Amino acid sequence: MNIAKLMKQAQQMQAGLAAKQEELSARTVEASVGGGKVNVTATCAGDVLSIKIDPSVVDASDVEFLEDLVLKGVQEAITKGKDTAAAEMKKLTRRHGPSPACNPPAEAAPWQKAHPLSPRSPCLPSAAG
Repeated sequence: MNIAKLMKQAQQMQAGLAAKQEELSARTVEASVGGGKVNVTATCAGDVLSIKIDPSVVDASDVEFLEDLVLKGVQEAITKGKDTAAAEMKKLTRRHGPSPACNPPAEAAPWQKAHPLSPRSPCLPSAAG
């Protein structure tokens, strides 16, 4: 195994991950609750950018209802952003993932599978390599 090639691939993957994280921190998602009465916009990094509330749900005698709607909207927007970010990162890491040699065939007996961190693991460069 060529260690220089492995290091170059690792650097490319790291640069790709950093670029994707930066892109995701700017990407927005929206959540709507209460039949569209409360709309929340957030980034995939979890920053809430805006909350829009339809005046028809503002009732001074039932503030708790509005608080619940706003909280639910914020939670949904943040969850949606995190899910989007996780899916994008998974795509990227799958593309640059470990060598197929790191995943022994399912038919291999337990004693034939090298531990991923053992010196004989195909996932790690050998001392000679």
